[in-house]
Amino acid sequence: MENLSIDIIKLLRYLIPGFIAASIFYSLTPFPKQSPFERTVQALVFTIFIQALVYGVKSILIFIGYKYALLKWDANSELIWSIIIAILLGLTFSYLINNDKIHEKLRNWNITKETSYFSEWYSSFSNKENVTYIVLHFENGRRLYGWPKEFPSAPEKGHFIIEEASWLDDDNNEIKITGVKSVLIDVKKINLIEFMEKHKEN
Repeated sequence: MENLSIDIIKLLRYLIPGFIAASIFYSLTPFPKQSPFERTVQALVFTIFIQALVYGVKSILIFIGYKYALLKWDANSELIWSIIIAILLGLTFSYLINNDKIHEKLRNWNITKETSYFSEWYSSFSNKENVTYIVLHFENGRRLYGWPKEFPSAPEKGHFIIEEASWLDDDNNEIKITGVKSVLIDVKKINLIEFMEKHKEN
């Protein structure tokens, strides 16, 4: 029984950094959380990367240790470095996914047409060319013009936060909403979204 407990502790020390990296990734990206099994698989993939990097760090530190006296490499050192690398790896992958860095290079090399964003909705709002004023078309036919300070990660749920909001009449004249800093709008009330051209917003 004691040996079993020791083995479980060793397994947890081995796997926890992967789960840390996965939790950071999911907390900093709009990707919906997968099933427990899929999250476990992703944590295991992160664990493989982490252990490879830990092995590299260990080799470098041992090499340096031949010339300069450093702390002894032991299980605690390995755990600390695993956690540090897990945090850095989670932050790195979040940055690459949120900014479409990997897929952008792959598209330039004609390897794929996909983006790193999980949906066309999120891709549209994250595209730098679409950082502009928008027009929201409501179910009842009304239209709201303004600056999207925040937008939902998915079209099924969430809210827009619109600043500098104005209603548009049938002739596209703006009816300013005075005395209001921002407007919170349920995405379920929206039928259509227009991204304005740069010269139009000017």
